[in-house]
Amino acid sequence: MNLNCKAISISYKNAPIEIREQIALDEKGCRQVLEKVKDVLGLQEVIIISTCNRTEIYYLADTDLSKELVALLCVEKLLNSETYYPYFESITQHEEAVKRLFYVSLGLESQVVGDLQIINQAKHSYQYAADAGMAGAFLHRLMHAIFFTNKRVVQETAFKDGAASVSYATVELIEDLAMNMLNPKVLLIGLGEIGRDVALNLKTSKVKNITISNRTLSKSQDLANECGYEVLDYQDVWKGIAEADIIVSSISVETPLITTQKVQALNSLTFKYFIDLSVPRSIDTQIEDLSGVLVYNVDTISRKANEALTKRIAAIPHVQQIIEEALADFHDWSREMMVSPTIHKLKNTLEQIRQEELARFTKQLDASEMEKVDKITKSMMQKIIKLPVLQLKAACKRGEAETLVDILNDLFDLEKTKVNL
Repeated sequence: MNLNCKAISISYKNAPIEIREQIALDEKGCRQVLEKVKDVLGLQEVIIISTCNRTEIYYLADTDLSKELVALLCVEKLLNSETYYPYFESITQHEEAVKRLFYVSLGLESQVVGDLQIINQAKHSYQYAADAGMAGAFLHRLMHAIFFTNKRVVQETAFKDGAASVSYATVELIEDLAMNMLNPKVLLIGLGEIGRDVALNLKTSKVKNITISNRTLSKSQDLANECGYEVLDYQDVWKGIAEADIIVSSISVETPLITTQKVQALNSLTFKYFIDLSVPRSIDTQIEDLSGVLVYNVDTISRKANEALTKRIAAIPHVQQIIEEALADFHDWSREMMVSPTIHKLKNTLEQIRQEELARFTKQLDASEMEKVDKITKSMMQKIIKLPVLQLKAACKRGEAETLVDILNDLFDLEKTKVNL
């Protein structure tokens, strides 16, 4: 069994968002592409990871199928593959592809170092592959090795601690503020890059009563459909502010949208939290002088994110060490998998010899005697085969198994032996 893992990748490192968003696959798209890959290319082990930052396909194959896979992706998305192929990176070396999947799944390749969501996205991708019958022994072992490694990283390092981007830190702050409220109402004003990121990250939050408002109504409606949020027409934004408990503003304005006078005029009987992510600021800092109002600005949130990011970056060498240990164990297993057919053939050959000799010399034995002879000869075979198996496994770790496999094949004529797995 030859294990040749390869991959294709389009990510924020080699393509702008305008290109990535056209290639990105949702759950339905991932499942459909997996079926196409199985039917058209005949591949048996494939996993697709698709997020806002990357779309990657990892597959087992002896030959480079990058162009074919990009073509299938583009067929699914109704795109011209010749236009999009230059944006893709091809990884054709087995160990490099395996290492990439470890790094991607654990967040080392993410825009936000230590991304907390990517491991769950990898788990979903693994489930899609398993449901499609595209996860064999190799992929099962690889993904469980990644999940175990992630558990070690969480337990042994600070790599996943804290919110390391402004949008993540904002969501973390919203969750903290909402903790002591009963079904708090959250209003997001403005859907630029950071506002959209906050909205998308809130999708997996425990906070559910979320309304979004933007100058362009269609943009609000599209995002609301994707995330399951309510939409507020921008003309009614002050009605939304009056009803909301937590207001997040990332709208671009020359002068503050939310002023002391307007907030005071609300005569609100409930406490309100304002989070200003705009630069220039869209919330007048003086409103904090009002009773029942608290304001957080982008500098406060950025400091929190930067502290977390500093800790994560400092933890990277430890994370890499943990991954290297996991990779060493996984590659030992991979190499053993490559010689397992030889081991099975050798066992089958020796068992066939044992059975033939028993048939020749035990015809006159009663059941009791036959049981003893069978037990003795089985024990002998196990001891005979133990040393070659140990030598094969040791040769695997040294990268020298191929020579020993050839010797065993010649000695026992194993190529003629049928493998019973």
